[in-house]
Amino acid sequence: MKWSAIAGSWKHGAPQLEEHVRAAVQEIVKAGKGLVTGGALGVDYIATDEYLKCDPSAAHLKIFIPTTLEKYAAHYRKRAREGVITPVQAEALITQLEKVRDARPASLIENPIVAEIDKTAYFNRITEIIDVADELVAFQVNASEGTQHTINKARRKGIPVKISTYTV
Repeated sequence: MKWSAIAGSWKHGAPQLEEHVRAAVQEIVKAGKGLVTGGALGVDYIATDEYLKCDPSAAHLKIFIPTTLEKYAAHYRKRAREGVITPVQAEALITQLEKVRDARPASLIENPIVAEIDKTAYFNRITEIIDVADELVAFQVNASEGTQHTINKARRKGIPVKISTYTV
């Protein structure tokens, strides 16, 4: 099985971004590849949503999150209380990840060692994603640092990288 990682912005939408992410996931599924993503809002959420429409069993899906789902959910709810994201966004993401865990527990890869969710935890999660990926499809909005970090890791690994860039 070949694995395609999808990565991109979590906080900035751009015209046609969602359409492009969904089309990329459809192509991945059509090609018989698995999908690897990071379980965040934005591009990760859209990619997972589209994958689950194509394959509700989550048979060829890997979602790496930086800690346990319980800690991750608490983190997102805290970010909603802080006003960084909306409560609706937080609950939609948590529900999506719970759905994946219920459908196929092996598809949700948690990191029980991480106690604090910070930039280091997120960047370590990127390393895990790229370690299993055979290619990267990146959707970079406004030169996002996290997406660029992912692109750089994929290039260092020597896997093909396809980048779509957006400015908002």
